[in-house]
Amino acid sequence: MLMVGLTGGIGSGKSAVSAWLAERGAVIIDADRVAREVVAPGTEGLADIVATFGDRVLDAGGALDRAALGAVVFADETARRRLEAITHPRVRARTAELAAAAPPDAVVVNDVPLLVEVGLAPTYHLVVVVQTAVTTRLERLERDRGMPRAEAERRIAAQADDARRRAAADVVLTNDGSLDELHAAVDALWRDRLLPYERNVRERRAVHRERVELAEPDPTWPQQYARLAARIRHAVAPADLRVDHIGSTAVPGVAAKDVIDIQLTVPSLAEADGPLADRLARAGFPRLPGEWWDNPRPAGTGRWEKRLHGSADPARPVHLHLRVAGSPGWRYALLMRDHLRADPDQRAAYLMVKRELAATAPDSGAYATAKDPWFDEECLRAEQWAAQTGWRP
Repeated sequence: MLMVGLTGGIGSGKSAVSAWLAERGAVIIDADRVAREVVAPGTEGLADIVATFGDRVLDAGGALDRAALGAVVFADETARRRLEAITHPRVRARTAELAAAAPPDAVVVNDVPLLVEVGLAPTYHLVVVVQTAVTTRLERLERDRGMPRAEAERRIAAQADDARRRAAADVVLTNDGSLDELHAAVDALWRDRLLPYERNVRERRAVHRERVELAEPDPTWPQQYARLAARIRHAVAPADLRVDHIGSTAVPGVAAKDVIDIQLTVPSLAEADGPLADRLARAGFPRLPGEWWDNPRPAGTGRWEKRLHGSADPARPVHLHLRVAGSPGWRYALLMRDHLRADPDQRAAYLMVKRELAATAPDSGAYATAKDPWFDEECLRAEQWAAQTGWRP
């Protein structure tokens, strides 16, 4: 099962995306509908709201008067948080029930207007944001919903802005064009990403690229890492394990394979082989088959054992290295990253080596082996730098 979070500002067209995904076969869980359900007449949710805000939030028939409640909480941060404390746990519980009832091969889309605001992004395999220019949203709210412009502006201002939503988004669907254009974009997302992603999660299959193709430095790599790290932390909770961005995508200005390398610090490899591996797989980071280890630096006998997981997302390859806290391989990954960040000359030298090898050894195994001599020398330079600067991992 794949869990997708869908969000967008009021008037962005999120409902149109949700409806089209339902046509494709997605199981839709509408957070607004669930929110109404958990405060329907006769529910504990409604009773708690009345106990908190009084009868003034009820209509003549005893049901929740959402406009009256909105007038109370929209302008009062404390009141809004008291309302959220009543409704959010109930919405989460009901959402979990609905998701559990979906088929095991389902793509479950949770349509949540305030997904970013309440910090739910790490709980999904993928977050899709529908983005539309504010002027277009205001026009739609006035034309389609009859909402006064001042009220529409107030509602938009009360939500997260576009920059904050983009930071949480794995996919941004721009909805400034026609409905046909939006449908075409959703079709491509469904076909090329959601369906294969669901299958990979269900079959615990990671994306692994054998051919080395260097990509130019991408300024969004750190932001992509941050989203992935948040998912990993959520998956391994309540364990509080260290997560680090390592490898070339963690070094500004360096071309790299478009694969995000992440190091998860574990107390032992036995723990890495236990329930932790299952939790990571369910979160979309299945273990790659086979044995994995790091070659010791400088080169010598033996090997530094680790566990290696990947990503089930066909559009975002990841290498998730599970290394034991304080082990040589764990320390080395952090030392190389920090030294290359600190030394522009070595960054330039490394980039030259990478470009040459990518052209002559495009196979990932051969490429990694061919870099060994350079890394043996770099290890010595990095150790000298660590001693001079007092670096610690």
